[in-house]
Amino acid sequence: MDEAEYGRFVDWDKMEAGGQEQSPKVLSCTDFQELKQMARQGHWAKSHTLRAKVYQKLIKEIPCRTVTPDASVYRDIVGKIVGKRSASSLPLPEFVDDRQIPSYSLNSEGTGAVRKIISCISNQFPDISFCPALPSLVALLLHYSQDEAECFENVSRILACNDPNRRLVDQTFLAFESSCMTFGDLAGKYCQGPHKLMVAVSEDVLELYSDWQRWIFGELPFAYITRVFDVFLVEGYKVLFRVALALLKFFHKVRGGQPMESNNVKRDLQMFVRDLNKCVTPEKLLEKAFAIRLFSRKEIQLLQMANEKALQQKGITVKQKRVQSPVRQNVHLAVHAENFTSEIVSVKEMRDIWSWIPERFALSQPLLLFTNREHGNSLSRFYLHCEGHEPTLLLIKTTNQEVCGAFLSTDWSERKRSGNKLSFFGTGECFVFRLQPEVERYEWVVIKHPELGKVNSSSADKEANSSQSDKDGIDPSSRLSPFLATRHFNLPSKTASMFMAGSIDCIIIGGGDGQALYLDPDLNYGRTSHCNTFNNQPLCSETFQISIIEVWGFKDNMNNDGAHSALH
Repeated sequence: MDEAEYGRFVDWDKMEAGGQEQSPKVLSCTDFQELKQMARQGHWAKSHTLRAKVYQKLIKEIPCRTVTPDASVYRDIVGKIVGKRSASSLPLPEFVDDRQIPSYSLNSEGTGAVRKIISCISNQFPDISFCPALPSLVALLLHYSQDEAECFENVSRILACNDPNRRLVDQTFLAFESSCMTFGDLAGKYCQGPHKLMVAVSEDVLELYSDWQRWIFGELPFAYITRVFDVFLVEGYKVLFRVALALLKFFHKVRGGQPMESNNVKRDLQMFVRDLNKCVTPEKLLEKAFAIRLFSRKEIQLLQMANEKALQQKGITVKQKRVQSPVRQNVHLAVHAENFTSEIVSVKEMRDIWSWIPERFALSQPLLLFTNREHGNSLSRFYLHCEGHEPTLLLIKTTNQEVCGAFLSTDWSERKRSGNKLSFFGTGECFVFRLQPEVERYEWVVIKHPELGKVNSSSADKEANSSQSDKDGIDPSSRLSPFLATRHFNLPSKTASMFMAGSIDCIIIGGGDGQALYLDPDLNYGRTSHCNTFNNQPLCSETFQISIIEVWGFKDNMNNDGAHSALH
């Protein structure tokens, strides 16, 4: 096979040094772990031909639907679809969301070929409704294809992957939007410094994070996206989350000390990624990405499903024609002065808390369920008003003006499962925090130290499959997700999963060698100390008297009729 055939669509004069042929070798590796290490180390990055052959091999191994368009289909349909029009004038389908075709040093034949291939994919994949990554994907693979038909077949195989455990490319707005929410969840947990900055300088952080895939498929320089794609073809979608989180970390490191305006942050991030070669090498980017100790792939899949389910419940399943519509603003800016009043926290403080909670719940507005000022200092009244709501947010103000609280993932009625016995329940999404005198959040210890809880794969698989089977028939009252359920992890000790417990005598949040919060039955006094579950410092004075206690739930912030009319 002539090696030059793999460079047909490339303008070699525009390629960076080192991008052309350098003593190609044959890839004979079949062991997955060895292949993964080779991809991460850039084993085939120095040879255009070797990379092309590796891509062909890896893509041909993707399990696909029985009827998947191949090169012969492209040759049959391209003439009918393109007709007499010039390739450069072909309009891109709406599902690419007005994304420009990245140049990637393609020659004029290559840029025209991208439009032709996308037009044919649109013809053969009528179920695709939203796929903004497609232009970048096609442009990249043209570098490593002998002709347009081969590129079409390779892209088709990626789109037609039918392995339920192997997510590759988002092809609907629901999948795309839920991935943005999932990225926001991961950023809040694994990039707390950068996330805090984004919340502070952006009016709508989820709108900002909606660009996370564009950073990779569109803005990253070609030498970087190819290194990412090397690993992506071996390891899958999780790699994209890792790389985007690494980009966010580098942006924070380089730009964090510089003044930023809210209306320019999105553009600043795009420009930073576009010019990444000024401050970070591809090797450093991947090194940073794989240093992030993310949840398991199965656990991320459960989170993604939970986010999809939340969007479906709100009727958000198609792309809005007006991106900045009032509905979108209300969805993602749930806390504002017109709808929120608390005796404990300000609107700004509540927005900060809202930036910590899982994205699928941040879609909702806060709903005051209980306050001792109105409902009295009674644990029985606390349960009466809070049961039936999941999750809830507990806020406490002490007589010393200290403010602390907890995000609690599970309905308080769960306590009844153990009868009169005090027992712990909840999931790893619970966290505790303090706001005054200084802000600090403490999450489940396993999030920062995953070695404490090895994933129980069989349980996570079962939950994922169960969630997948329920996707079409959604009961709005059902729980959104078993994400971070303790049964997914082989924990060495129960003290690492004592999230919440309640009885007629007390409420306990966080356990193991102490309690993050303990409240007495009259909701008058409490205590706080370090506990193993959250590895927290005391949230306020170790023994305290309660001045005000509030419990907030999460309500839908728009009616269904309004949602559907505004989203079409």
